Amino acid sequence: MTQQEPIVRFDRVSMQFPGVLANDDVTLDIQPGEVFALVGENGAGKSTLMNILYGLHQPTSGQVYIKGRAVGRHSPAQAIAMGVGMVHQHFKLVPSFTVAQNIMLSCEPRRRGLFYDFKAARARVEQLSREFGLAIDPDAPVEELSVGLQQRVEILKTLGRGADVLILDEPTAVLTPQETDELFCVIRRVVREKGMTVIIITHKLYEVMAISDRVGVMRGGKLVGVRPTSQVDEKMLASMMVGREVLFSQLSRRAQAGEEAIRVESLQVLSDRGLGAVNGLSFSVHQGEIVGIAAIEGNGQSELVEAICGMRPIRGGQVLVEGKRINGMDPGAVRALGLSHVPEDRLRTGVSRQAAVWENLIAGRQRQRAFAARGVHMKRGAIRDYARKLFEKFDIRAPGVEVSAGSLSGGNMQKVVIAREFSFEARCLVVAQPTRGVDIGAIEFIHRSILEKRDSGCAILLVSADLDEVIRLSDRIITLYEGKITGQFSAGSISKEDIGYYMTGGRQDEEAMA
Repeated sequence: MTQQEPIVRFDRVSMQFPGVLANDDVTLDIQPGEVFALVGENGAGKSTLMNILYGLHQPTSGQVYIKGRAVGRHSPAQAIAMGVGMVHQHFKLVPSFTVAQNIMLSCEPRRRGLFYDFKAARARVEQLSREFGLAIDPDAPVEELSVGLQQRVEILKTLGRGADVLILDEPTAVLTPQETDELFCVIRRVVREKGMTVIIITHKLYEVMAISDRVGVMRGGKLVGVRPTSQVDEKMLASMMVGREVLFSQLSRRAQAGEEAIRVESLQVLSDRGLGAVNGLSFSVHQGEIVGIAAIEGNGQSELVEAICGMRPIRGGQVLVEGKRINGMDPGAVRALGLSHVPEDRLRTGVSRQAAVWENLIAGRQRQRAFAARGVHMKRGAIRDYARKLFEKFDIRAPGVEVSAGSLSGGNMQKVVIAREFSFEARCLVVAQPTRGVDIGAIEFIHRSILEKRDSGCAILLVSADLDEVIRLSDRIITLYEGKITGQFSAGSISKEDIGYYMTGGRQDEEAMA
């Protein structure tokens, strides 16, 4: 790539938060027309650096340049005006608005200068969808969309504002391999045809190798290296990120499955819109076994998990946990049977952002004798000792257990959820999107923790949008499409590409599934 005047430059940028130096003297040039990947563990400073560029934070020291112009204290609106757009890991959407209303927010088309022009808004969204190859229903309420489709709305909203520099924070965390390939085609097209610069924050190193021109690695707030992607490999990047060798290849050893622990029989569940989301599913999970669900977002896997965990009514069929029928039970009653749950959306159902880390870690156990006298008066010393042990064991990176969960990075919030749910003495575990937005070192730790639970005899149902994760961890894989099972496979018996085929509606013959 020919060296040009940088479109973005960070000159000795530092960002100090109370007790945390998030960015430490970072100097970085990003060239026009390149795809630049920024990688590093949670808390390494990646998102903070990009939030400075986007105007969400103001650096403690140093200078930021956009298109050769030094920018001082600037807002996101000013960043957008300078051609910088950002799609955040946690979406910035209005749930009650439609897709079109969200995409056109702050630039609404008007009739006679007064009335919202719904027809023009729909036409604009349809035009953006065609232009960038990201199909979406303009009239769908955002609150009824899957996580993957909500992310698609965010991407279109940003692209529709004419960004020259597009920042994508974990853009493929909720996408299937096919959807990821489609997104990468969009990125390549906008870079090639429109000369855009794309900055990707990601934990998926194979994506770095597949899409980026250069990669920058951050660790402990410092930029520890920038390399042309052609001169590195995944192993080298992982070592730079964590400061040691990462051994994913040693994770997957199979255990002998025991007795049936979770049974799903002819299950029928409705979506929030009253439509059939789960349509007659039947399968079981045994002790000492991981069953992975592979499905494109919006094909019933979320409703399946919620029904099993008592969070959504069961319309037909039944679910049994340790032989007991859970139809009509609430989440507390299901948990009492011995089932823990890592939810797919940590912000909505995983943590209370306003509560302290210790409060989140103790949730569900706050009335146990060890932590409450007569089930009412909290034993704060015992609770904090317990929380600190989990804090250290699960390597939650924060100033301490007293800070609010909302002040943590997304990956560290996820560690709080994992720590809480894995600490229950549960014989059944439903894990949805366990490593969404989590760095490579933490992914390794979480994967090992899942396998340790499996090897201790726990029955685990795993739902993940990361197909590599499903393949790496599962003893059996079930593919879903439109709420129905399209195939069941033993680990190692099917390729990633073939799984993708069944995820998009291809069906295994009934004899093979039996």
